[in-house]
Amino acid sequence: MDVVGRVSGRRRWSDAEKLEILGEAFRPGVRVCDVIARREVSSSLIYTWRKQLREGKLAGVVASLSVFAEVQVVDPVAPTPQPAPCLPGFIHIELPGGVRVSVDAGVDAGALTRVLSVLR
Repeated sequence: MDVVGRVSGRRRWSDAEKLEILGEAFRPGVRVCDVIARREVSSSLIYTWRKQLREGKLAGVVASLSVFAEVQVVDPVAPTPQPAPCLPGFIHIELPGGVRVSVDAGVDAGALTRVLSVLR
């Protein structure tokens, strides 16, 4: 009876095999440790190969660039001016030039008339 066990000694992996194992190990929902056990490869090799892949050191592979989320730039929307809240007892006056005057209901009428005449 022959017992076949783990391969001992150094093994040579082609770049195609490395890429296949990396693709399998880092597939969403897959645990790297499961691939390591199934393929009988050391964890340090997996991470060394991943680094080589990112640096473009595996044959036929261009160095990978960082991956970012898509961003869309849109023109800013100018906020519309909101009217001041009407508080009881306050008078809000908006003049044609965009000037706003807010006074208490107890303001002196003569003083208000002089201020408004200057602002017109």
